[in-house]
Amino acid sequence: MSYKDFTLEQINQIFAIAIQSNLDVFSAHKQPIQIDSAFVSRLDYNTTLALAINTEKARSEMIIAPILVELKRLTGDRISLFSGSEFNVDATQGLNGFGDFIISLSSQQLYIEAPVAVIVEAKNENIKGGLAQCLATMIAAQRFNQQKGNAIDTLYGAVTTGNQWKFLKLDDTTAAIDSKDYYIDQLADIMGILLAMVENNTSLITIA
Repeated sequence: MSYKDFTLEQINQIFAIAIQSNLDVFSAHKQPIQIDSAFVSRLDYNTTLALAINTEKARSEMIIAPILVELKRLTGDRISLFSGSEFNVDATQGLNGFGDFIISLSSQQLYIEAPVAVIVEAKNENIKGGLAQCLATMIAAQRFNQQKGNAIDTLYGAVTTGNQWKFLKLDDTTAAIDSKDYYIDQLADIMGILLAMVENNTSLITIA
């Protein structure tokens, strides 16, 4: 078993995670942000091409990765970003596999270092089908941070097709799946939420 094999029901039963899905979690917490016009223009071009190709790989490389790289730039490189990295935390409970994108609050870029703060799962079409996978990886990140002695209060996640984004939050044993979906034409909102996910935690730790 690995991250991709979990269902939301298994997440609830195996890890005793209470799952809330009827809340507007992020609207009130996103940071106002002004996006560089050159980046917007490049992303618009990329998005048109990626949606025409219509594969998970194209969406991941042409839409999602550039957004997360821009997030890293906006933080002044205070975070690290990993793509397609192995993230094995507890194979006995199925908390093993690969993370599409993992964001750590450490600026160290050679390997994944605690605290991991944000998990982003890339999907071609099925947002709902990726929620359990993302949440399982977030639980693994929570345990990883604890094992490394660098736990943080809240972890965040996103499941995205590139065009559509759904955000998640994990506080201790309570997970919230945002009732609201965001789309690529709401780029300022998406970037503002991602930035808030990082900035909400950076005040709690010392960046390496």
